[in-house]
Amino acid sequence: MKNKILIADDEPNMIWALKRALNKEGYEVMSVENGEEAIEIFKKQEPDLVILDLKMPKIDGMDALRMIKEISPKMPVIMITAHGSTKVAVEAMKVGALDYISKPFDIEELRMIIRKALEYKNLNDEVKYLRGKLKEESSKIIYQSKIMDDLLKMVYKVAPTDATVLILAESGTGKELIANAIHEFSNREKGPLVKINCGALPENLLESELFGYEKGAFTGAISRKKGKFELAQGGTIFLDEIGEISEAMQIKLLRVLQEKELQRVGGEETIKGDFRVIAATHRNLREMVDNEEFREDLYYRLNVIPIHIPALRERKEDIPLLVDYFIEKYSEQMGKSKMNINKSALERMMNYEWKGNIRELQNIIERCVILSYGHEITEDILPNDIRSISYVVDPNFVLPEEGVLLEEVEKKLIIQALERTGFNQTKSAKLLGITRHTLIYRLEKHNIDIKQN
Repeated sequence: MKNKILIADDEPNMIWALKRALNKEGYEVMSVENGEEAIEIFKKQEPDLVILDLKMPKIDGMDALRMIKEISPKMPVIMITAHGSTKVAVEAMKVGALDYISKPFDIEELRMIIRKALEYKNLNDEVKYLRGKLKEESSKIIYQSKIMDDLLKMVYKVAPTDATVLILAESGTGKELIANAIHEFSNREKGPLVKINCGALPENLLESELFGYEKGAFTGAISRKKGKFELAQGGTIFLDEIGEISEAMQIKLLRVLQEKELQRVGGEETIKGDFRVIAATHRNLREMVDNEEFREDLYYRLNVIPIHIPALRERKEDIPLLVDYFIEKYSEQMGKSKMNINKSALERMMNYEWKGNIRELQNIIERCVILSYGHEITEDILPNDIRSISYVVDPNFVLPEEGVLLEEVEKKLIIQALERTGFNQTKSAKLLGITRHTLIYRLEKHNIDIKQN
């Protein structure tokens, strides 16, 4: 597809010369003789590049530039100026022109500027496309925390490469969602995303699932079967729970990752691999290497780009959004009108540690929607371990007089803990028996400003 270039210049000879030179380069050229017509054509034709003469009737080049930038801020615009008007040209670049060239000019110089401008446009288009895909894919990941925002920025940087990614996270944090996101806006997005849970299969079955097998390779192998690596050709293979594989399987997997080739079980044919590897584990592979439970060479093959997904207790500010999302989801599934969660129940959830992470939260919300009567999830239908969350009370704390609100007691406890720890948030949270994120939430709730101390 030809790049379209719009030229606006009030000198017919200049337009003729430019069109002749640019048509030879394979560009589709549109031309007008004033700024007003340039804006009209720009709105209708959506060119890839605009060349504006600074001095034109009706609307001059500077005003046309401003109008174009209002319509399309990323549009590359090259200004043509008369000799001696460099100051004005610099001003045009401040407004948003990509470059300028003074009359009379060398056509080869203009060709080079145009090529650079179109490369800039193509790069911007690609970034816009990838960001759109990131937004679309990350919309499936419910969050508002900075730690998750930083994680998705890392995903965005890594995705277009073929680098091996190792996702490190506790169970229930959404490892598969992150793997999906990496694949969805990678260069392999049109290829398959093949997934396998390495911890769910015994060693002999895992081998045949990963590498495939030939007819007669073992009892029951009545025909040839392609393995997951073959099925992932041109795409991505996601090896979940990679920390569970045996030492023998680690050796076989290492060869595949090193050589990018494999053999089916019972076969002699060497199959060249064209796939990207994303692995994930809830285990500490570095510790396993130190304990000689996981091969160090395989660890380094997998750990090219490590991505750590935070546990839910590390991103508690996301809990209200997740709760609302799952309430809406299960209310709709069960044919109920959308429920709300009362303040007390939500606060209990904010204090809970969520060892099962988002999966545990999801299961509890599903249960609450099923058991709730009316339109509100209340504290009394939460599981006992969430309802029983309480603070570690300082033995020196004096119970207030009758009639003092519980929230006032809580605020005093927090202030006392802060004073005893020299306003160290981590130590204060430990003293109170809550997480640091929960403490920050409580500080905001009670308007306690520790910056002044």
